[in-house]
Amino acid sequence: MSGALYLAIAIAGEVVATSFLRASNGFTALWPTAVVVVGYGITFYFFSLALQTIPVGIGYAIWSGVGIVLIATIAYFMHGQTLDLPALVGMALILSGVLVINLFSQSSAH
Repeated sequence: MSGALYLAIAIAGEVVATSFLRASNGFTALWPTAVVVVGYGITFYFFSLALQTIPVGIGYAIWSGVGIVLIATIAYFMHGQTLDLPALVGMALILSGVLVINLFSQSSAH
């Protein structure tokens, strides 16, 4: 598998786990807590695999940037979190940064 696919799985795991943090009720609700623990386990395992071929700085920038935007989007639809213009502009800038990294960066692991 490629580093990009490992990174995508890590991002998905983090988004699922973070989405269930609120439902875990401070880790007192069993099933949401289990989703959080398993999700973060998957996240860190696949992120470590991704880092075998993706530089840590680039990988972390993509992981955190995409994760932030996805979590904010999920919070908007599932929890009624409001996203004002500055929040939307900020998320657009984050996505722009991820695109610049992916399209133009010549950084390598070696």
